[in-house]
Amino acid sequence: QVQLVESGGGLVQPGGSLRLSCAASGSIFSSNAMGWYRQAPGKERELVALIRSGYTHYADSVKGRFFISRDNAKNTVYLQMNSLKPEDTAVYYCNAVTTKSYWGQGTHVTVSS
Repeated sequence: QVQLVESGGGLVQPGGSLRLSCAASGSIFSSNAMGWYRQAPGKERELVALIRSGYTHYADSVKGRFFISRDNAKNTVYLQMNSLKPEDTAVYYCNAVTTKSYWGQGTHVTVSS
C-alpha cells in the first residue's frame, strides 16, 4: 500500500510561482513512476508531469514553466510551478504507480488577480 499526501496549493496571482509537494509512504521506490495530474472544473483529469528514475515528461502546456523533481531519501516528489496562468487553475493530484496506481487527495491551485 502507498499513501500520498499533497501540500503547497493556494491562491497566486498570474505570473507567480508555487511549489507543490507530495509525500509518499509505503512500498515505493525510485524506479516507480510518480507524477502530477490536474483537473480543472468541467474538464477531464490530465497529466502535468511525471518522473521515473531520472526521466521526466511534461505536458506541452507546462513545458518550460513547471519542473518536477524527486527526493528519494524523503520519498517526496515536487512540482515547481512558475509563470502561472489562470488556465493552470485546477485541483492537482499526485500519482504513484507500483503494481497499482495510487492517488493523493488533491490540492487546489487558483491563479487569479
